[in-house]
Amino acid sequence: MGMLGGKEWIVILLFVLLLFGGKKIPELMRGLGSGLNEFKKASKDDTKPTEGDTTSEKKEN
Repeated sequence: MGMLGGKEWIVILLFVLLLFGGKKIPELMRGLGSGLNEFKKASKDDTKPTEGDTTSEKKEN
């Protein structure tokens, strides 16, 4: 099974257009975009140590 070609993408896009209608697609894309932004924000926040974490470690030692 290989990568999707141009014809396959066109068929998928037409199917989505028929399934959801032209008015719902912008709403779906906005929701998808905001979900991706929240995911990126959460993943950035997860990698940075917070002040509460570092002070609690100092108190335990």
